[in-house]
Amino acid sequence: MNGEHYAVVCVECGTRSADDGLITSCRGCADASLLRTDYRAAALPVSAGASGIFRYREWLPVAREIPGSSLPSVHRCQNLGAALGLTDLWVAFNGYWPERGSHLVSGTFKELEAFTVLARTPEDAGVMVVASAGNTAASFALAADQVDLPCVLVVPDRALPDLGVIDALHGIGRRVRIVAVKGGTYNDAIAYSQGLLAADPVFFPEGGVRNVARRDGLAVVMLAGYEAMGRLPDYYVQAVGSGTGAVAAHEASRRIAAQPGGGSVPRMLLCQNSEFAPLHRLWRHWEATGGAVAAGPGDGGAAGQRGTAGQEDVHAPELVNAAPPFAVRGGVRDILADSAGDVLVADGAAARAAGALFEETEGIDIEPAAAVAVACLREAVAAGRVPRDARVLLNITGGGRRRTRELAGRHGPEPDAWLVGTAGEPAATAAMVLDSLAL
Repeated sequence: MNGEHYAVVCVECGTRSADDGLITSCRGCADASLLRTDYRAAALPVSAGASGIFRYREWLPVAREIPGSSLPSVHRCQNLGAALGLTDLWVAFNGYWPERGSHLVSGTFKELEAFTVLARTPEDAGVMVVASAGNTAASFALAADQVDLPCVLVVPDRALPDLGVIDALHGIGRRVRIVAVKGGTYNDAIAYSQGLLAADPVFFPEGGVRNVARRDGLAVVMLAGYEAMGRLPDYYVQAVGSGTGAVAAHEASRRIAAQPGGGSVPRMLLCQNSEFAPLHRLWRHWEATGGAVAAGPGDGGAAGQRGTAGQEDVHAPELVNAAPPFAVRGGVRDILADSAGDVLVADGAAARAAGALFEETEGIDIEPAAAVAVACLREAVAAGRVPRDARVLLNITGGGRRRTRELAGRHGPEPDAWLVGTAGEPAATAAMVLDSLAL
């Protein structure tokens, strides 16, 4: 079992259990509900001597510490705030910006979840399968170098250059294997990973939003924000695909708000590409029908804009998820309703302009998804949906990659990978993976 400093609890029925490091659902409620962690420490604990994310170890579901993690940089953004018309804007920068104290070599906040998930998972669990648009894979490739757990990363082939940067700067874990879907989307990577999981019982899924370590690792953004600001923000703004990071931030806010003097949970403003916005459609449908949910397989439903049409014609492909966890108990719908939140959208032109504005005012490049969030916030302030004197925490989910590519000396050399087609045979790939791992 993992440490005795927490238990896992079903959001729907309240069933509590010890954590074996792998559990992702309640036996009774199954996929209808998420699990959450319940920590013994009632107030936010800070381990000043610990490195990286393990500064908050007592609010992380981990069995051990893994060296090499980094925290986001949280700072007041006066220049960007003035440009947006905000007097109290704070940014949680997740990326490579050493001058600000952020050393996430992957250039993304997914690094927070990778270290937490690997610190929770038993090393004899089998072979972890991680489906990713690219950011999560880059983070696991980096973090897995510190553990002896074999991992298979399944990505669209366009993600290979950024994995190559990790290989050039840090080295990819010796027990990491990469499967790249030629011309594929994130959803193609998900589908292929499911084929690997079905091919041999030694493979097990990383778990996505259902993995409490993934969510609590991403929640470090809110913990660091609270520590830096001294209180919770009035608004929290983040670009989302599945919405896992936003669910994590809300859960952390609830924990903080429950402690003496913790304050109120912030309004959650989630941001998507206007061209492909399943969560926006689902939320608007839920509002318009007075709470009816059009949910189907994978929790996306008819209103979830399922399918692959238009998925690549967006500014931030990493935000494309055709089946987000909207209606599941404890999922996106619940956190939006609980926080009086909303889902906003921005098109590519607005996002490009917002990305340029951030670099002009703050002096660092940001990833396309983060630019979508800046664009949505800009439009929300202009429309009067966010008060100009509100304290806003903007999660810049990725940035500084221009620096890491320069340090690597090239724009991402491609690492060793198995290239497969969307109609390829996962069982054959699974056999090659296991043979290469000598399993």
